[in-house]
Amino acid sequence: MQLQFKETKALHLQEVEAAKKMAETVPVLQEVPVVDTELVEKLTSENEKLKSLVSSLDQKIDETEKKFEERSKINEERLKQAIEAETTIVNLKTAVHELQEKILDVESENKILRQKSLIQASGHLPPTPVKGSQNGHFSSKESPFNGSEIETLARTQEQESDAKTRRYHLDRQRENIGALINCVVNNIGFNQGKPVAAFTIYKCLLHWKSFEAERTSVFDRLVQMIGSAIKDEGDNEHLAYWLSNTSTLLFMIQQSLKPGATPQQKTPVSTSLFGRMAMGFRSAPSSAETSAAAEAAAAAVIRPVVAKDPALLFKQQLTAYVEKIFGMIRDNLKNELQTLLSLCIQAPRTSTGRSLRSFRSSKTMRNNSPLDHWNGIYDGLNAILSTLQENFVPPVLIQNIFIQTFSFINVQLFNSLLLRRECCTFSNGEFVKSGLALLEEWCNETTEEYAGSSWDELKHIRQAVGFMVIHKKYRISYDDIAHDLCPILSVQQLYRICTLYWDDSYNTRSVSQDVIANMRVLMTEDSNNADSSAFLLDEDSSIPFSADDLSSSMKEKDFAEMKPAEELEENPAFSFLI
Repeated sequence: MQLQFKETKALHLQEVEAAKKMAETVPVLQEVPVVDTELVEKLTSENEKLKSLVSSLDQKIDETEKKFEERSKINEERLKQAIEAETTIVNLKTAVHELQEKILDVESENKILRQKSLIQASGHLPPTPVKGSQNGHFSSKESPFNGSEIETLARTQEQESDAKTRRYHLDRQRENIGALINCVVNNIGFNQGKPVAAFTIYKCLLHWKSFEAERTSVFDRLVQMIGSAIKDEGDNEHLAYWLSNTSTLLFMIQQSLKPGATPQQKTPVSTSLFGRMAMGFRSAPSSAETSAAAEAAAAAVIRPVVAKDPALLFKQQLTAYVEKIFGMIRDNLKNELQTLLSLCIQAPRTSTGRSLRSFRSSKTMRNNSPLDHWNGIYDGLNAILSTLQENFVPPVLIQNIFIQTFSFINVQLFNSLLLRRECCTFSNGEFVKSGLALLEEWCNETTEEYAGSSWDELKHIRQAVGFMVIHKKYRISYDDIAHDLCPILSVQQLYRICTLYWDDSYNTRSVSQDVIANMRVLMTEDSNNADSSAFLLDEDSSIPFSADDLSSSMKEKDFAEMKPAEELEENPAFSFLI
């Protein structure tokens, strides 16, 4: 019994030791993969489809880019051809006009020659004076010509003289127009805050009576000159100079041709030979009257005229050039800012909403690296403002350039906010709000004279950002949002912002589900309206001013002490400018 007990005890001890060893040993568990073959195959096929779709999209994008480049080249070539064609047309018009004038001269000469030949054919040529005459003159009874023949001869001589005078005048006029064009085509600066070229052109047109002319080539030459001068669409300095000149010239012509402006009625002057001779025997005006008339003429720099069709057409063409140059400068500024705006809607990864709140003061914002792109916009606005001011562009045009630029900024930022969920966050709201504060600072420094209502054009993005940065949104009702926080935004825009918004800084809730449900009901009720589904803003590229608006920036008295181009003062033909 004792032997069995010992053996059993030994076996028990062995089993205990074996159990301890087994417990200390880590069991190796084999993982049995559970694979859903069907799902894997489905996902693989979908992945291949997506890859092929992405590849086809990439190919289409490349093809579209190539087509766009080809179209752009074609458009540039067509634009060059159109400009060349326009120049050719203007040259042809000028040549045709000159040819018509020459034809008229030839017809006048032919008429005079025919009349001379008729007189010679009648056999009544003036004989050599004979003894019966006294001092070479016949008495009325002995005169070899009757009254009708004397009148015909006098009219023939007068027509011949008029034709020569007309031809001489036209030749001189062409020379004078060429001298004017060669002078004003260059940048000849400003005087009394107004462009010298525009003032000189107007004075010449007024003196030459080009506004009252039925036919003249001066307007076509000026249109051709302006068109050639603004070919470089990317040079804002050059464009600003010509915007100043064209708008100033348009204002002066507008004041001369406006309905209330009627020129003084003058006594009709006889154009016949005997009529002009009779005028010489009339009594001359008194010195007092002459002095008063001279003072009135000197004071009235801009004089009313009755314009003919060429002048009215030139005014329309000049208006079109003002609008075109305005659009060029505005679009250049938009293109410069567009790249920066795409970087201004989303805060840099290193920045947080909490850190941006400390950059409200202007001094700090200007030196803050996260706002570099906003600072770039600030500097770009200052650069174009300086260019426009240096070239004395009328303030009303400067206002409209910035108003439309700020409207463009509003559209770009607001639409990006509604289309990109990663932009509709609390930290981005703080980032954009800091940038908008920088633009507000710019508007205040620029003053209303040049900035106008630019700040009001940012109302959509300002109200959207104001909603994004407000705390405890879940306590706000729909009426509070629609009437107090964001009155300018539509229900579709509000719904889009509320559903996209998420708080990446404090992880707080957005508006309540009741507010969202209320918005859905209102959108359903507005579904019959065609425009109700649109939540994006449209860009406005219209021309926001008219020729009459220029009168708010310029007055006639501003030109009273202006001096014309110094380059023409030495030319005797332009002595009237002095």
